[in-house]
Order: sequence, then structure tokens, then C-alpha cells
Amino acid sequence: MHKIFNVAGDCKPKIHYMVDITGKLQRIKEMVDAGQYFTINRARQYGKTTTLHALAQYLQEEYLVLSLDFQLLSSGDFADENNFVEAFAREIVDVMENKCGGRQKEEKVLDDTEDFPEEIAESMRVFAAGKAEKMTLSVLFYHLSDWCRQSVKPLVLVIDEVDSASNNQVFLDFLAQLRGYYIRRDKKPTFQSVILAGVYDIRNLKQKISPDGERRQNSPWNIAADFLVDMSFSPKEIAGMLKEYEEDYHTCMDIERLANMIYDYTAGYPYLVSRICKLIDERVAGTDQFPDKKAAWTREGFLKGINILLDEKNTLFESLVNKLVDYPDLKEMLYQLLFIGKNIVYNPLNQAVSVAEMFGFVKNDKGSTVPANRIFEMVLYNLFLSEEMQRFNKNKQIGVKEIEIGDKILVEAVV
Repeated sequence: MHKIFNVAGDCKPKIHYMVDITGKLQRIKEMVDAGQYFTINRARQYGKTTTLHALAQYLQEEYLVLSLDFQLLSSGDFADENNFVEAFAREIVDVMENKCGGRQKEEKVLDDTEDFPEEIAESMRVFAAGKAEKMTLSVLFYHLSDWCRQSVKPLVLVIDEVDSASNNQVFLDFLAQLRGYYIRRDKKPTFQSVILAGVYDIRNLKQKISPDGERRQNSPWNIAADFLVDMSFSPKEIAGMLKEYEEDYHTCMDIERLANMIYDYTAGYPYLVSRICKLIDERVAGTDQFPDKKAAWTREGFLKGINILLDEKNTLFESLVNKLVDYPDLKEMLYQLLFIGKNIVYNPLNQAVSVAEMFGFVKNDKGSTVPANRIFEMVLYNLFLSEEMQRFNKNKQIGVKEIEIGDKILVEAVV
């Protein structure tokens, strides 16, 4: 059974065509080896979860990796400290029981007590059941520190989807505990490394901190190291994935040329790379114009895949449009940049530019703010054009024959 290109959820090497991210994993491991705490904040569907799952496997020989997903916690789990401690301990117990249950019997006898000492396991189960004498973060972290002291392997804490928690006071308190133990790590055993993943940079997020709606912008995560690993796919990495596909289907495609074309349109945005490949493989191949895979994996087949992509309503494009609704200043800036053609100086301290970069809309190109990739540029331009045409048609109905678009005028065409 051949693999497929995947755009839904994390990628699994056994069933999906994937880019080889070993180089990226090695650079992240170097940060873990150095004892750094950091955040992987990238736009939606940028391969964060896939990278975290692969990283856990990559580190397992040297580290005990606790991989949690805050998306599995409900809003009630963040309601107060008691609920959060119970939910966090429950996830820890679940992760460790799955680790132990996945081992061979002979391995379990040797390793279970080393990885999850009996007294630590019991204390975590008591917290998870909500029966600890004090259900507080400080007591929970006391036991976690004791676990770090006893463990043969250094512990690495990885938490995906931290955005699910970022608007809660209890999450700030959780970060404060991590920070406190990090600062005193020479005296109090703690995690070797902590990795938080999400879209938002929690160092700068505004947080709800009180019932009366007061907000604070600072967070206790100012200990985080800069995460500079490039998670986009290079033309060489894309070519490696296409080569694996070619070995299965023998299409005679020009791998290097197609890899460069895909990169030129996507700038290596993981979802877009996989989506284009999936469209060529499953939607372009088998049509009247491209009757088989050999015909599809050509320049013409690639451009057909781009047309299909631009015409579809996928989860990534919907997410981008929703951000424009949620952030009016962001929409106005992108409108000026893409539709009016205004030059916008790149300044990460400019809130609209910072938000646009965080969500993956734009990037810094030699001091100028530019679209992150050609696909986003076309999608957003088409959106703004359709909105202007809708406004033009509405005005035409009430007798207005022209409307202003920046310093331009859109007039009714006369044939």
C-alpha cells in the first residue's frame, strides 16, 4: 500500500509522504541539550505537532519526554488551580502509563520504576484523582522536582496547543512555577528543558488576570530562549519528499524543477507544500487533461493544482480570513500592502506587523513587510478584489458609477 500526502493532523512516516526533518530535530535537540526553555510559535498548520511527535522519538534514548496536549483539556480544567492541578496530573499519569504499556514485558521490569518511580507515580495518581491534601501548583511542582531528582534520564516537558490555556490566570501561575524552578535549577532539580508550542508568542500575549476584565501584557515566560529553527521546507527538502513519491510511481517528473516551483509559490509553508502535492496526485491526475500521474506531475499539472487550490475553501484559508475579522487593524494593513500597493516598513514593534507575521501573513524582506508567499498574496488579493467589486455593484444599484480605492478609481466598464 502506497503512502499519501497528508494535510489533516500530524504526519506519520509509515503512511504519509514526508519531508526529512532530521536536521531540524538535531538543532532543536541542541537547545534541549543546553537546558533551554523555549516556545515554538508558528502559524496554523505549520508542522508544529508533527515536529513535536518526531522530536519525542528523537530524544527518547537520552531523555524522558513528557508530551502533553493542552487541547485535550477543557475550559473547566483551567477554571482554578485545583482543577488545573488535577487535569495536569491526569495527563502525566496517562502519558506515563502509555509509555510503560507500550514496552515489551522484559523492558517494563527494568525500566518502569526508573522512569516513573513508585512513590512519584502514586503521588501523581493522588493528584489526578483530586484527593491530594493540598491541590496546589506549589505542591505539585515539589513532587515534579523530586521526580527530576530521582529520574535516571533528564525529564523534558513538551506541551502542544498552549494557546488553549493562554487566557487564564492559572496558566500564568503555572509558567511562574516553571520560571521559579528554572532560576533555581542549580539548587532544585527541575526539567532539563520545557518546550511550549502554539501560534501565539506567550511572552507577549495579553492575559486575563482578574474577573473585572483587567489585562496584563507581561508574562513570566521571559526566561525563554529564542527559537530560530527554520521550520519551512527548503527546495532540497521538498525534492526529497518528491523523490520518495517518484520511487513508488515512476512518473518521470523533473523532481528538482517541480520542487523549486512548489517552493516559489509556497516559500516552504508545510501545509501548502503538502496540499499542492496532494491536489496534483489526487485531483489533477486522472482528469481528461491529465489522464495519469505522469501527465499530472508536469509544469502544466502543477499550475492546474494551483488553480484548484486558489478556488477551494480549505481550513488554512478559512483560518486566515477569520483572523482578518478578529483583527481589523491587521486587515487594513494587509489591504494597504496587497491591494493598494503601499510600501510598509518592517518593524516588529508595530502591532499590526507583528500580528501579521505571527499568523504567517507576512515576512521581513530586507526591512520591508512583504507577503509570506505567493499563494497567500493571491488568496488575499482575490478576497479584497471580490469585496471591492461587491461594494461597486452595490453602489451601482443606487446610482454611483465609481468608487475610490486608495488613490485609484474603480469605474463602470463601458463596452
